[in-house]
Amino acid sequence: MNLKEANLKPCSALNIASVAQFIVSLQRESGDIPWHTDGKTDPWDLVESIMGLNIGGYFEKSYRAFEWLQKNQNPEGSWYSSYMDGEPEDRTCETHMASYIATGLFHTWLINKDTDFLHTMWDTMEKGVDFAVSLQAPNGEIYWAKSPKGVVDPMSLLAGSSSIFLSLKCALAIAAILGKQRVSWNNAFEKLGTSIRENTHMYNVSKARYSMYWFYPILSGALQGDKARHRIEKYWSRYVIEGQGARCVSDEPWVTIAETSELVLALNGMGNCKLANIVFSWIQDRVYKNDSFWCGFTYPDMVVWPEEKISWTNAVVLMAADALYDLTPASGLFNHTSWDGCVYTELDN
Repeated sequence: MNLKEANLKPCSALNIASVAQFIVSLQRESGDIPWHTDGKTDPWDLVESIMGLNIGGYFEKSYRAFEWLQKNQNPEGSWYSSYMDGEPEDRTCETHMASYIATGLFHTWLINKDTDFLHTMWDTMEKGVDFAVSLQAPNGEIYWAKSPKGVVDPMSLLAGSSSIFLSLKCALAIAAILGKQRVSWNNAFEKLGTSIRENTHMYNVSKARYSMYWFYPILSGALQGDKARHRIEKYWSRYVIEGQGARCVSDEPWVTIAETSELVLALNGMGNCKLANIVFSWIQDRVYKNDSFWCGFTYPDMVVWPEEKISWTNAVVLMAADALYDLTPASGLFNHTSWDGCVYTELDN
């Protein structure tokens, strides 16, 4: 489906081209894409924005963002948690931020099949993934970060480790494309998957307020089948406001467009396409005059908050639309049936 067809899709006010162009408008000459005008940048959300650019067909722009990551990577493979105007702001080094570049690279390759670019970015991706794997605990979970002083914080986050699980799948898929073997990544992937499925108690339960804690194990593909369905059904009323979307945190009346779109990806990925489409329909009119999406809103008073127009929020809306409407060859990235372990089975022969 091309962009024009997507814009005319029935029952959807989503303007794919305008949303992608909005992300383009935030990109700086350096390739950096901040959260919003005059906002900060973090490496994980920058990769989200890259995937939004890919869906819009802006590969030159997404390559510039990858080059920014390449230029700003720390020697050990990490990035800092946030940057302001290109300068480090928070010097914490988070594992899920270091490895997520693999997800962005595989997403890019699925759409444009530019294997030369994978070769160009291999060393950067390899160092990022190695940094994440280096902080894996004996039981399989991955510690979330090193402090600015280089001290490992022995705490694991379920959403962060789930993101790393997806990144490891993508990194191993890229390695296969390039004819490389990384046994240590495969071992880390297997141990991490087992940990997420069987040892949830090892993760910081204080983060259970966040809806990401609920659905990220499913979004990543670590949790599938009956276990995924049970988890969605058991906690649905805690995190979802019917007819509105997903709360960011369970105890606040704040619906966020990014979490709602990620829930759509998780639902669609596990095969519940009908519910995914229903949830996505709830947020279609939550847009500004330029067709970019709100970050979030309170319910029932319907106050838009914050008012900034957010790059990565709009990117994940595009990712959800791609999954539902099959806009690009990367539409199946989050589908559980697209993967056999770390092997991506949906490639064209």
